[in-house]
Amino acid sequence: MSYLIGDKMTGGYGKGADILHDCTIAVEKGEIAVIVGPNGAGKSTAMKAIFGMLNLREGQVRLDGEDITHMSPQDKVKAGMGFVPQTSNVFTGMTVQENLEMGAYIREDDFSETMEQVFHLFPILKEKRRQHAGELSGGQRQQVAVGRALMTQPKLLMLDEPTAGVSPIVMDELFDRIIEVAKTGIAILMVEQNARQALNIADKGYVLVQGRNRFTDTGEALLANPEVRKSFLGG
Repeated sequence: MSYLIGDKMTGGYGKGADILHDCTIAVEKGEIAVIVGPNGAGKSTAMKAIFGMLNLREGQVRLDGEDITHMSPQDKVKAGMGFVPQTSNVFTGMTVQENLEMGAYIREDDFSETMEQVFHLFPILKEKRRQHAGELSGGQRQQVAVGRALMTQPKLLMLDEPTAGVSPIVMDELFDRIIEVAKTGIAILMVEQNARQALNIADKGYVLVQGRNRFTDTGEALLANPEVRKSFLGG
C-alpha cells in the first residue's frame, strides 16, 4: 500500500468537463515521484485534486491508508501534506524569516529547530533572513516557498513546477535540495516541465496525456523508453 495514492481520479473544476480520467498517482515515504507530460495534460490538476482543490467525481485519495478525499486543503496540511504552488507562493512584503514563520502557523510547539534545519538546507536564506522576499531572485523565492512548506513538518511535500522560470544552474541546485529533503524520509510529489532533468532524480515517474496515465515506471526506465524519449523528451 502506497503512503499517498490518488487512486483512479476523475474530475475537473466546478461544473466544467472532466480534466482527469481514471488517473492514478502514488508516492512512498522518502521517494521522489514526478508527473510529466505535454502542456494541458492535467499534471497540475492531478496534484490539486490530491490536495483537495477540486472535486473528484470518481476515485479516492488516501494518505497512510486513511481516506482523505473530501478533506479540505487546510485539514490536509494538518494531516501532513505540504503544497508549494507554482505562482504567488511567497509573501513579497515580508522578510524571509517572517515567511518561514508564517509556514509554522499550525504549530503550537517551538519551531526554532525546524527553522535552523531550513537554513541548513538553504544557506542563502539564513544570509538573507532580514530581507524582503520580494527583493530576492526567482530561485531564492522558490527556496523560501519550499522552506515555508517544510516549516509545517510535512510527511508529504508537493511541488508544482518548482523550477519554472529559473536558470539551469538554479534548477540543478533546487533538485539537489529536493533530493536532500527526500533523504529525510519525506515523500516528494512534483509536477515538472523540465521532464528529462526531473526524471533523472525521480524514483517513480508518471507521464500524463489528456488527464490519463500514459506511462508509469521508474525515472530511469522512462528515460530509457524510446517512445517516451521521442514523444516527450525531444528524442
